[in-house]
Amino acid sequence: MKTVVLRLAGFTLLTLLALVLPFLLLPVVSRVVGPDGWSSITAGQAIGVFAATVILWSWNISGPVEIARTAGEQSRAGIYSRSMRSRLLIAALVFPLMSLLVVLIAHDGFRLDAVTMAWATALTGFSPAWYGIGAGNPRILAIYDTVPRFLAAVLSAPLIILSSQVWLYGLISIFTTGIALMAFQRRFGEAGSWFPRNPAKVVREILPGGGVAAISFSGNAYASSPVPIATATIPVASATAGFSSADTIYRLGLFSIVAVGNTFQGWTLERDAADPRRRHFVAIYAHVLLGALGAAFLTALGPWASGLIFGEALKADTLTSLFYGLSFFFLSASTPLIRNVLIPAGRQRTVLLWTAISAVVGVLLMVAAGVLGNIPGIALGMAVSEALLLLGLLVPALALLPSAQGRERRRVGSSA
Repeated sequence: MKTVVLRLAGFTLLTLLALVLPFLLLPVVSRVVGPDGWSSITAGQAIGVFAATVILWSWNISGPVEIARTAGEQSRAGIYSRSMRSRLLIAALVFPLMSLLVVLIAHDGFRLDAVTMAWATALTGFSPAWYGIGAGNPRILAIYDTVPRFLAAVLSAPLIILSSQVWLYGLISIFTTGIALMAFQRRFGEAGSWFPRNPAKVVREILPGGGVAAISFSGNAYASSPVPIATATIPVASATAGFSSADTIYRLGLFSIVAVGNTFQGWTLERDAADPRRRHFVAIYAHVLLGALGAAFLTALGPWASGLIFGEALKADTLTSLFYGLSFFFLSASTPLIRNVLIPAGRQRTVLLWTAISAVVGVLLMVAAGVLGNIPGIALGMAVSEALLLLGLLVPALALLPSAQGRERRRVGSSA
C-alpha cells in the first residue's frame, strides 16, 4: 500500500499541477475573445484532443504495458524511439487535416486563434507520460510533461493579456514541447535520429497497434465531438458559449481520471504481484468513487465554477452540467476495465466493438439534439454513449479477473 500511496501522490499531484495550465490560460482567453471566440477556441481545443489521440496511436494504452513488462533501459529505449518514429509520421498527416477542419468550424475573425489552440493541444500526442506510467516513475511526468506545459501557460498568459493574441500560446507551446522532447530523447531514447527515415518500415511497425488505436479513435471521436457539433449545428455563438464552458470544466476534471488510471495501471500489471485480483478491484473501486465525486461536483458546482472562471456571460446551465457529470461517472468507472483488464488480456476486439457501438449511438444523439436546438441534449447524448460502453464492458471484464489471477500464479510458479 505504501507503493500505491507514493504513486498516487506522485501521479495525482503532477497531473493536478498540469491543471494549472488551463486554469491560468482559459480564464484569460475567455475574457479576451468573447462568446464568438470562446466557442471557436474551445472547438479547436476539442479537435486538437482528438488529433492528439490519433498521433498517440496506441501508445497511451499499450505503451505503459510494454514498458512495465520490459526490463533494461536499452530495450525500453527501443520501444520509445519506435513510438516517436510512428507518431512523427502520423502527425505529418494529421496536422494539416486538423487545421483545415478547425478553419471550417471556427467563426470569422478567430480562425488563427482556434487553429493554434488546436496545435497546442495536439502536441500532447507526443508526450512521454505513458513511458513514465509504465516505469512507475512520476518524475518523468514532472520534468518532461507537466513543466513544459506549465511554462507555456505562464509565459503565454501575460502576453495574451497585453496583446489579445491567443495564437501566441500555440507558438510558445511548440517551443517548450520541442525542448522537452529533445531532452527526453537524449536521456531515454536510442542514440541517433528519431525521425522516420524509412516510412515503409514505420508503417509496418504502426499496423500491429491498429486495433488498440481504433479503440482510442472511436472513443475520443465522440468524447471530443460535443463542442464542435454544438458550434456547427447552432449558429448563435452566445447560445453555445455556456455549453462550451461546461465542456471545458468536464475536460479539466478528466485529468483526475487520467491521474488515478496512471497510478493503478502499472501497479495492477506488475510481474511479481502476489494478489493481482485484489489490486484490480482496488483500482475499480477507486475509479467508481472518483466518478461519483466528480459527478456530484459537476452537477452541484459546475455552473458556479464556470461563471467564476470564465465569467457570468459564459456560465454553464445546471442541466448540461448534470449530463456532463453522468458522463464523468460512467467514463471513470469504465477506465480500469479497459486499461487494466481487457487490453492487457488481448480483448481489443471486445473493447473496439462496444466503443464503436457507443460512439455511433452517441454521435447520432448529439447531432439530432444539435439540429433540434436542444443544447443540453448534446451533453445527454454523450452521457448515454458512456453508459452504454460501461454496460457492454462490465461483464466480460469481470469474467476475466479470476483467469488473470490464475495465469499470474501459474507464471510465478513456472518462474520459480
